[in-house]
Amino acid sequence: MSEEANSSRLKIPKSRRLRSSLDFAETYALKHKAGNAYLLIFAARNEIGSTRIGLSVSKKNGNSVVRHRIRRLLKEAYRLEQHAVPEGLDLILIPRPNSGATIDDYRNAIVYLSNKLQQRIPQES
Repeated sequence: MSEEANSSRLKIPKSRRLRSSLDFAETYALKHKAGNAYLLIFAARNEIGSTRIGLSVSKKNGNSVVRHRIRRLLKEAYRLEQHAVPEGLDLILIPRPNSGATIDDYRNAIVYLSNKLQQRIPQES
C-alpha cells in the first residue's frame, strides 16, 4: 500500500468536519459548552446523524508551530476516540492555553465532555 493511500485512510473525512463559518457560528450561538483543565467544547445537535468536529486554536496557545502541534494532537485524539463520542453532534474543540496537555489528556477530555454535553443538550423533536 502506498504511503499516500495509507495516510488518507487515517484522515478525518470532510463530511465529519465543521467547515463553514456558519456552522461554527450556529454552534457557538447555542452556548452549550463543557470544559476541563485541558479543553473547552461547544456542542450542538445536527440533523446529519454523524458527529462533526471543528478546531479553534487561538494565538493564546503560542506561535504557529505550537498551534499546529496542538491541532495535530486534537485531530489524532478525536480520530482514536471517535467511536466513543456520541453521534449526531457538532463539536468545536478549543484547547486551554498553557495546559500542557498530552494526547491522552485530550482523548479523555473529548470522550468525557462530549458525553456530558450529549446528555445536557435537549433532544429536538
